Amino acid sequence: MSFAAITMFVLFFVWTFLGMPLGHAMLAAGIVYFLVSGGDLGLVASQSLNGVYGNFVMLAVPLFIFSAELMNAGEMTDKLFGFASLIVGRFRGGLAYVNIIASVIFAGMSGSALADAAGPGKISIDMMIKAGYRPGFAAALTSTSAILGPIIPPSIPMVLYGVVTNTSIGYLFLGGVGPGLFLAAVMMGLVAIQARIQDFPTQPKPTLKEAIVVTRDAGPTLLLPAILLGGIYTGAVTPTEAAAVAAFVALVLAIFWYRTMSPKKLFEVLLNSSKSTAIVGITIAGAVVMNYIVAAERLPAVLGVWIAEMDMGPRMFMFVVTLLFILLGALFDTLLLLLIVIPILMPTVRDLGIDPVYFGVVSTVNMMIGLIHPPMGQVLYLISGITGIKVGAILREIWVLLALMVISLFVLVFIPQITLWLPKMAGYVPAGGFH
Repeated sequence: MSFAAITMFVLFFVWTFLGMPLGHAMLAAGIVYFLVSGGDLGLVASQSLNGVYGNFVMLAVPLFIFSAELMNAGEMTDKLFGFASLIVGRFRGGLAYVNIIASVIFAGMSGSALADAAGPGKISIDMMIKAGYRPGFAAALTSTSAILGPIIPPSIPMVLYGVVTNTSIGYLFLGGVGPGLFLAAVMMGLVAIQARIQDFPTQPKPTLKEAIVVTRDAGPTLLLPAILLGGIYTGAVTPTEAAAVAAFVALVLAIFWYRTMSPKKLFEVLLNSSKSTAIVGITIAGAVVMNYIVAAERLPAVLGVWIAEMDMGPRMFMFVVTLLFILLGALFDTLLLLLIVIPILMPTVRDLGIDPVYFGVVSTVNMMIGLIHPPMGQVLYLISGITGIKVGAILREIWVLLALMVISLFVLVFIPQITLWLPKMAGYVPAGGFH
């Protein structure tokens, strides 16, 4: 690795730790690389613009962000929470189950862990605390269930993974279903045990009239996942077009069906969506520049030679990469891992015969666990900020859930069938020999 590349990486990490936004740090580090190496500085502009505007699939990201903002501001998450409570609220620890079920349903629409935490998550926590649950436990469970958002399709991280690795986004979405439901089942199993030990409260059984009203109110919103995923898997629309349809349907429902979207709210939705999109966009732009430099420095080839010298097979490689991502996920932003580390690893992944859909889904799960793993733990800080519950109180309750998620991650690593059974049913033929 050249002196210019070393300088770039050192400055990038220094600037990141000092609090510079990730995208700005990557772009600035890329500029330094070309200044030190004497390269064409115009490549920073051309590469970053091509990365953001040169791929039609990238349009799905702001559309999914817009959909999630619409559902939160349009109070559709309230309807989902009521429907989830109708299903499992009457069992002991019912609101804890509702928390998880609501996240599973909302995950089928938003594609974002932060949107899940800010939407149904906030409602879940408030209701759990009122019912007598410990605030720290309510926040810890909500933080953990929120990571299902990008695992169960649609998924913004999977869209980005598909773009940077040239992997089918449709099959990635299908691959996320099994792991997402598996993690939800693990969480519900823990709740079932704790409900008996700690005598969690129950909710009153709804009357038939209440059940009909709740189902009627939630019905149109529940159609969104069917429209979104059904359109993709039948081939009627691309993931980007499906995101546009979902955003349009959510907007129509919020304005005309539920009548919860005032002009002021719509302006706030557009403003928040634009801010989030700008953050993601500049991060992608910076990542494309750094990936260009990584390729020019032949770092993936160096990594491949190193792994070949170690005689590391696919299982050992997956074990080491999983440990590496757990460590990096606790320290760095998800987008950094997704847009910088993944492209470096992909040539070795293919050389070892590891299926890219399986690797992408497992990597997404790993990166989502990083969202609830201190010290980074973005979801933890978001939940703390919107509820006023101290991060320390959440951390005291989240360790068991975090340990279960890590154990479940290794189950997914060593049993690829959990990820690939649904894509195979849809006609996917896994690549390589490890699947």
